[in-house]
Amino acid sequence: MLEAGIRQTAMKIGRLASGIAESPTLVLNEEARCLREQGEAIIHLGIGEPKNKTPINAILASAAKLTSGEVKYAPVDGVLSLKKAIIHYTEESYDRLVEPENVIVTNGAKQSLFNILYSILNNQDEVIVLAPYWVSYPEIIKMCMGRPVIVTPEDGTFIPRLEDVEKALTSYTRAIIVNSPNNPSGAIYPPKLIGSLVELCERRGLFLICDDIYQKLTFDQNRAAPATEFMHKEIEDSSIILVNGVAKIYGMTGFRVGWVVAPRALVRVMANVTAQTTSGVSTVSQAAAEGALNGLQSVVEAIRLQIQNNRDVLLQEMAALRGVRLVPPDGTFYALPDFRAFMPDSEELARFLLRKALVVTVPGREFGAEGHLRLSFSGTAREVKEGIARIRWALDATSPNEIYIGERRMVRDWM
Repeated sequence: MLEAGIRQTAMKIGRLASGIAESPTLVLNEEARCLREQGEAIIHLGIGEPKNKTPINAILASAAKLTSGEVKYAPVDGVLSLKKAIIHYTEESYDRLVEPENVIVTNGAKQSLFNILYSILNNQDEVIVLAPYWVSYPEIIKMCMGRPVIVTPEDGTFIPRLEDVEKALTSYTRAIIVNSPNNPSGAIYPPKLIGSLVELCERRGLFLICDDIYQKLTFDQNRAAPATEFMHKEIEDSSIILVNGVAKIYGMTGFRVGWVVAPRALVRVMANVTAQTTSGVSTVSQAAAEGALNGLQSVVEAIRLQIQNNRDVLLQEMAALRGVRLVPPDGTFYALPDFRAFMPDSEELARFLLRKALVVTVPGREFGAEGHLRLSFSGTAREVKEGIARIRWALDATSPNEIYIGERRMVRDWM
């Protein structure tokens, strides 16, 4: 009886953690992993990282840190030399000069977002989230005891209207999150909208959290206008918060280095949160990030050009897929085509494509875009081309009835 009571007590899970949604993406990824281990020729159009090698300057800097033998605790807010590199990046990219006290280094941009929201939200405070949105925004807000308020464009585009944002504001609104270029759609918000959101936040005393992690991954001479272009105050006196990192533009997802540029009062509170949770970022990872930021920036352009070429391949292949509506992405390495003509349930469609065509996609439901699938073109052009060909074979009755997947000849027998 005593043992049963102990087991029963141990299984009691807190309501806050229990309310965090399980990701269908992880379930699909696990199924894909099992299929690959069985020798199946999986094409992964769900992954969110470039396939480049780590920039050489990052490798050399982290190797030097390792060989020095001086790998100890880091300052909670980040190594000063890395913060100076971030200050230089901020001046170059945002035309704003900040102080080391305005910068905090985090374990990836995801921790940046969590610590920001944990530091600014009170119970039931609201945060405006613009759909389509990165899957973690609503869950992080709920983990910080806030309430996500989703604003969805009504015109079928991926660009929200300022009027709809204003209608969603209440006395509980604390912040707005902006992600441009946008994951999952690849949309870049017009400068006029960014400027209007800055003005709105400054006027209403709201935080504008700018998730700029894809800032430099734009195509066709498009540019993502930063919020700092429209600020009437310096960052120290503003409610504009900048989030960035090395994961996407340098293809350094495994190093887990992000950062926040914000008023120093907020940075101090975030440092307290970090000190009581994860402590500072690994000094080896910080050395790598510093090496990337201070090294040759041609690596960023090389990644951008490769991804733009993959985007062009995706657009060309998707044009042959009847019934799918696709807004061409202007940035990131994602597209968000509308598959509702084939199947309205995006999770069911993603499972179908994995099992029939051995292609991993991400259900749009997770991004506030049911009926869509997020397709990543961050891999190789061959993977993009073959992946779309398989999707077309699985869904489009006008496509050839047979296809080779790996070395197996497959016949479509469900239409």
